[in-house]
Amino acid sequence: MRILIIGLGSIARKHISALQNLNIKDLNIYALRSNLNSEIEEGIENVYNLENLEISFDFAIISNPTNLHFEFIEKLARLNIPLFIEKPAVHTLKSVDKLIELIESKQLVTYVACNLRFHPCIKYLKNKLSEENLQVNEVNVYCGSYLPDWRPNVDFRKVYSANASMGGGVHLDLFHELDYVNWLFGTPIKSISTLRNVSTLNIDAIDYANYTLEYNKFTANIILNYYRKKSKRSIEVLFNDQILEVDLINNKIINDDNEIVFEASNFEVKNTYSFQLDYFINCLIKKSKPMNSLKESIEILKIVLKDEE
Repeated sequence: MRILIIGLGSIARKHISALQNLNIKDLNIYALRSNLNSEIEEGIENVYNLENLEISFDFAIISNPTNLHFEFIEKLARLNIPLFIEKPAVHTLKSVDKLIELIESKQLVTYVACNLRFHPCIKYLKNKLSEENLQVNEVNVYCGSYLPDWRPNVDFRKVYSANASMGGGVHLDLFHELDYVNWLFGTPIKSISTLRNVSTLNIDAIDYANYTLEYNKFTANIILNYYRKKSKRSIEVLFNDQILEVDLINNKIINDDNEIVFEASNFEVKNTYSFQLDYFINCLIKKSKPMNSLKESIEILKIVLKDEE
C-alpha cells in the first residue's frame, strides 16, 4: 500500500505511527517535501512535486497547516487520489462549493479525520442514543486546555494555532466538539456563536468560542478555550430521568449518583488514530463510503464559520 503524506508536522507523525501500528503489508509511505535538501527520514520516501507522478497512491493524508488544505485537496482530487483529510477540512468557506463539485464529479472517496468519533466513551454514548428511546433535555460540552503547553519548548505564539492567517483558532483546532455533537445528536435547527480573543494569551487567533445549538426538543451548549491551565474535556447530557457526565480525559462516564456506568481503563487517545485509519482503509478495500466525507464535514464547518457567509 502506497500512502502520500502532505505536511510532516506533529499530527502527520501521529498518523504515520498509527499506520505502522496497523502492520499493513507492503506499506510504503511518501512525504511531499518543498525543499530538495529536506532530511531523509527512515521509512519515508521524499516526493518533491505532484506533477508527472510515476507512483500510484492508494490514498493521501492531508495534514499540513489548515490554511493550505484547500489547495492540496484540489490538487490531489484532480489526480483522483482518495483523501484522508485532517480536521478541519478547510479554514474558509470561500469557493468551497466548487471544491465539493470537483470531488463529486470525480466520485472521489474523502474522509475528514475527527478521531474522537472513535473514543470509546463517545461510541458508548452514540450506541446508547441509537438503541434507547431517551429524551434529551440539555447537552453541555466543555473543552479547555492551555495552548502554551501543547508543544513544549516551542514558542506557542509562532505555531499555526495562535495565528489566524494560518488557519488557527480554538474554534478550528477544537472542531472535534462541534463534530461529535452533530454526530451524536444531529444537525441543529439554529446556532448562535460568540468568538473572542481577549484573554491574557495575547494572540490574534480566536481563543474562546461559545456555541448554542438549538434542536427541536433541547439545546446544546459548547464552550472551547485555549487558556485553561488544568485541562478539562467533558460532555454532560441531561436526559429526562438521568444525567450522564462523560470525562474524555479520564475515559469514563458517571451518572448523577456518581456511579461509573462505563470506563475504558486501558484506553489512550493515541489509539484513535489507528482506529480511524483502519476504518478508512477498510472502506477503501470494501469500496464502501466512509462516514464524514468532505461534504458532510463542511456542513458542520458552516456552523463554525457562519459569520463568513
